[in-house]
Amino acid sequence: MLIVDSDLVVVEQQLRQGRLACPSCSAVLAPWGHGRPREIRGDLGARLFLRPRRTRCSGCQITHVLLAEVVVPRRADAAEVIGAGLEIAALGMGHRTIAAHLGRAEGTVRGWLRRFRQRAEDVRRYFTVLLVTVADDPVVPEAAASVVADAVSAVAAAHRAAATKWPQMHTVSRWEFAGRVLGGRLLTSPSTTI
Repeated sequence: MLIVDSDLVVVEQQLRQGRLACPSCSAVLAPWGHGRPREIRGDLGARLFLRPRRTRCSGCQITHVLLAEVVVPRRADAAEVIGAGLEIAALGMGHRTIAAHLGRAEGTVRGWLRRFRQRAEDVRRYFTVLLVTVADDPVVPEAAASVVADAVSAVAAAHRAAATKWPQMHTVSRWEFAGRVLGGRLLTSPSTTI
């Protein structure tokens, strides 16, 4: 799996021009059909219909699915929706309140929060390092009331720093940015290293 730009035309051009590299061996990826169609729930009841591009590595022959940065792997909700839930949790709200606010099932939101809490310290550390690396004059966020709030603040600060350095980043939401930077591992098991 490889997280790519949300603009499918750009991704297809990159793929046809040999500008996408295999995450396993760094050889050139080539087109290899499409994955199964997926429906992703967006904000305010929006539905996103995606048919991910499949590729095959010219070196190791492994196939990879290209997922747009709006998608969180193995989740039915868009990155923006999950990110909004994490931001609300950072304010101290529980999963029931978040689920009601976002119009999602309580179990779904509880799952997001459980996974994110397991990874929150790693996420905070990773994005703090990224912030210090990218920003000309980094301002590291103050410690917050919880590890979730610390991680959310670090993601937001790193995104602001990246958008300051590269203006095209303004078109990418902070949670799409986080998913792309982490290679889709925002809500994966804690045993998966960042």
